[in-house]
Amino acid sequence: MPMSEYLRSLREYIGHACIIVPASGVFVLKDGKALLQKRLDDGKWSDHGGSLDIGETFEEAAKRELFEETGLTANRLEFMGLLSGREMLHTYPNGDRVYITAAYWLCEDFSGELLPESDETSELRWFGIDKLPENVTLPAAFRLFKNYISEKNLK
Repeated sequence: MPMSEYLRSLREYIGHACIIVPASGVFVLKDGKALLQKRLDDGKWSDHGGSLDIGETFEEAAKRELFEETGLTANRLEFMGLLSGREMLHTYPNGDRVYITAAYWLCEDFSGELLPESDETSELRWFGIDKLPENVTLPAAFRLFKNYISEKNLK
């Protein structure tokens, strides 16, 4: 059973109570710019990612989510780090509460054509890494990305 179906069935029993959700996130980088998505649910900017399906690895989830949300195929992913802790508590606009534990990836090697929109995304836009938006869904993920870029001296 895919995790999304699993989460929906679980929500029928527990309502909006907080649950732990394993997830993967991907930051796409090209020519000093990061590709971000504007989420339909909260109108904020985000990396690309989501929860794991049952039996899926973190890397498989990252590649699947990137393709579903952008139309891009990750040819190679570089592991950036894990995020957990209080900053990863999140409440969706519908009231569902989650504690996200996530693996984050950098993708500089990709192929495919960008989707104009998806069922979760209203817009895809390239931002200079020094001009990332303030209105983001998970600020901790963006700090991880900025620190990783700085440490690796990527542009």
